[in-house]
Amino acid sequence: MASAAAASALNPVAEGSAVPNGDAVGGKGGAKQDNRATGGEKNDIVRDGDGGNEGDRGEEPKKEARTARVVLHKEEPEESDEEDDEDRKDEESGIHEVEDEDLLVDFPDETEEIELIHSRITSLTPLRLPRFAGSLKKLCLRQNFLAALDPADFQPLTRLEELDFYDNQLKNLGDALVGLDKLAVLDLSFNLLRAVPDTISSLTSLATIYFVQNKITKIDDLHPFGATLKSLELGGNRIRKIENLDALVNLEELWLGKNKITKLENLSTLGRLRILSIQSNRITKLEGLENLVNLEDFYISHNGVERLEGLENNLKLQTLDVGHNSIPAIENISHLTRLEELWINNNVIPNVHDLTPQLGHIATLKTIYLEGNPCQREDMSGYRRKIILALPQVQQIDAKYVIHSYISSPSPLLYCAYCIIDISSSRLNCKPS
Repeated sequence: MASAAAASALNPVAEGSAVPNGDAVGGKGGAKQDNRATGGEKNDIVRDGDGGNEGDRGEEPKKEARTARVVLHKEEPEESDEEDDEDRKDEESGIHEVEDEDLLVDFPDETEEIELIHSRITSLTPLRLPRFAGSLKKLCLRQNFLAALDPADFQPLTRLEELDFYDNQLKNLGDALVGLDKLAVLDLSFNLLRAVPDTISSLTSLATIYFVQNKITKIDDLHPFGATLKSLELGGNRIRKIENLDALVNLEELWLGKNKITKLENLSTLGRLRILSIQSNRITKLEGLENLVNLEDFYISHNGVERLEGLENNLKLQTLDVGHNSIPAIENISHLTRLEELWINNNVIPNVHDLTPQLGHIATLKTIYLEGNPCQREDMSGYRRKIILALPQVQQIDAKYVIHSYISSPSPLLYCAYCIIDISSSRLNCKPS
């Protein structure tokens, strides 16, 4: 199952497993970890394939390294004085002293992957990137201080397939990426973009784009990617309306979490969509999903949804997250016979009477979240037992696994409704029935 944010943000997030009702904003973008540390610093240049002295043992030496990694490590200082404090203030305010040096000087022109993470880079010119033009396929420039891009650094890199600018200071791209016809993945998350850059229209092979946590107000300039784009991540922006997606007929993942969207609309052409994450917006009604017949994961927690409805054609749904809304009843989902996970926690459901008629026959259902509803808060002692009896196929209730053990008796075998294992501690808590 996917996770957002986003997310989508909340991609649940993102690329990887989803966390129910989490605050991540992206499939991939929101799930990335910030590797920043504090204190002193040094550059470690790591060459993949450094393997000791095989030649001394008479073994065949390893091939030349194809991946270059340069990571700025920071060590915790032992003491702090006024000068150190001033340096840290300068860093936080964007004042940086960066030497013009070629961090890649020791790497061969045949290098296929370069990662320059948290390396305090403000300009790429000293790195002489064009010398890798014949082989470079992946370039990662995460967590640096890039505010502008020079076309001379990028346009020769025509073999690039992945380009990562996550967590920089870019306000626009200019013409830097024009001509990168093989680029399939572009990550511009955590920058200062106020609009989808129109110059990316020349990137005719793009399959995945990440715009997580920028300042984008409108979805636009994506029509050139109708034939190729599979995943679009726009979580954590300032978007108010779903629009201009008509051309994206091959889109499979759409992450729109943490925006200001008020209505589900303009999704009718996205027939191949498998994941829709629109958590943490301002939506009050489930609608406009009729043509999403291939939808498998739908995340719409932290909105203002007032009723479970509008899912008649979404028969392939496996994960449905409607937690943290204003839903008063479990209804209109009995036809979702492929459902595996239902997150409907923190709504206003008064009892569990509808569990059996709506979900009892769905053999695939393994996880249900109902905590935070009146049915749990007002019946703390019997809440889990009632769910287990209504849904014997379920293996997890909220954050705890359920062990369906049996007890012997003259009557037919009965479930022990008290066998619950805490995921965090893996301890069995069983009370006699």
